[in-house]
Amino acid sequence: MTTSQEELLPGTRRALLHRIGVAQSEGRSPSLVATVVRGGRAVWHGSRTSVEGHGPDEHVQYRIGSITKTFTAVLVLRLRDEGLVDLGDPLEKHLPGTGAGEATIVELLAHTAGLAAESPGPWWERTPGSLRPELADVLGEQPFLHPAGRRHHYSNPGYTLLGALVEKLRGAPWEDVLRREVLEPLGLDRTSSRPRAPHAGGWAVHPWADVMLPEPTEDLGRMAPAGQLWSTTGDLAKLAAFLVAGDDRVLSAETVREMRTPAAPPEATDVVDGAAYGLGMQVQSRDGRLLVGHSGSLPGFLANLTISVADDVAAVVLANCTSGPLLGSVGADLVRIVAEAEPRIPEPWRPLPEVDPAVLELAGPWYWGTHAFALRMTTEGGVSLDPLGGSGRRSRFRSNGDGTWTGLEGYFAGEPLKAVRRPEGSVSHLDLGSFVFTRQPYDKEAPVPGGVDPEGWRGIG
Repeated sequence: MTTSQEELLPGTRRALLHRIGVAQSEGRSPSLVATVVRGGRAVWHGSRTSVEGHGPDEHVQYRIGSITKTFTAVLVLRLRDEGLVDLGDPLEKHLPGTGAGEATIVELLAHTAGLAAESPGPWWERTPGSLRPELADVLGEQPFLHPAGRRHHYSNPGYTLLGALVEKLRGAPWEDVLRREVLEPLGLDRTSSRPRAPHAGGWAVHPWADVMLPEPTEDLGRMAPAGQLWSTTGDLAKLAAFLVAGDDRVLSAETVREMRTPAAPPEATDVVDGAAYGLGMQVQSRDGRLLVGHSGSLPGFLANLTISVADDVAAVVLANCTSGPLLGSVGADLVRIVAEAEPRIPEPWRPLPEVDPAVLELAGPWYWGTHAFALRMTTEGGVSLDPLGGSGRRSRFRSNGDGTWTGLEGYFAGEPLKAVRRPEGSVSHLDLGSFVFTRQPYDKEAPVPGGVDPEGWRGIG
């Protein structure tokens, strides 16, 4: 991928370079490489290295660890979108005999199946996958540590099961399916299961001395769908663009939006930290900004992909050390630097292409009891309902094509909205999941639940 350094202002570029320079120096990483994405393409690339005269570029591979899980989740959601599975299906329905078949597909995707975090036996990230040739070797004798669906407990074996599900339903190895269905359509020709030159070597840096030790590079075998992949900042920039807008050759925009939506009950510490998990994607609130993406690590490597959809900015950061720089913080800072220095310029306002008079009639203020709301028309026949007081329940609604709408988010997600008309055709009220919205607070002409005092509004006399 060719990137233009001139896409960002000089001050922004220097701030980005300074941030990764501090990260590489203070984190004592042999090398660190980063890319910023805006408007669906890479607009800045930078790197720092301990090797004089050599700076890794956007074509150099690093191991990306658990960012691999996002790729595996894409493959599973393709199965769902094709109607081959339902996310609520127990694994046993499609992949019998694992010993963990009661876990549902969505629980595995969201790390809520209750499975152990790691595989039993020797540290799987630093030992050959041949030590765990079967799923039973990955899961062990007691795969479940928690009741299914009750808590978010990150599980590498869970994504191993999802990879096996993909292989079973596609009749081909996970790696082949990934290449055919995701890597080739998105043009990720520098992403692979095994390193391809040029690639970085993985190192452990001594915590108390400026010396290094090479880390082994193992094939993870059965556990490949949880963390096997190698990639570049150039390829992950393309992945970031896909995770924002979708690509109908792979997944629709609606499905990637589903991936970015929290799907797991957070732990108490997660609530404090503003962290959640979707379907193969991490979700975090940081400095008032909603960030999505994924982090990754394997011995010798750290990786991070951070996206702010609202700002239309993403960052990829890769390093070749076992520990050191906090790449999640670096990625968030790169996004913040660009978003604050060069805020997104909104699209020009344009009127709707067509107007349904029956919907236009509903636009304006409505009251649920004494709470004031505004209903506005949106694109494709949809509407939005927002509290006029600034805080409260709000939602966008999708048109059902029959004069009714369905809530898309928040408290009203999935709830039906309809306009109830009087016999002569005038609008009486809105019914939103049994809530009655009227044109005036407690309108006596509408069927307000519990009725309205016949003496009406009054002061203190």
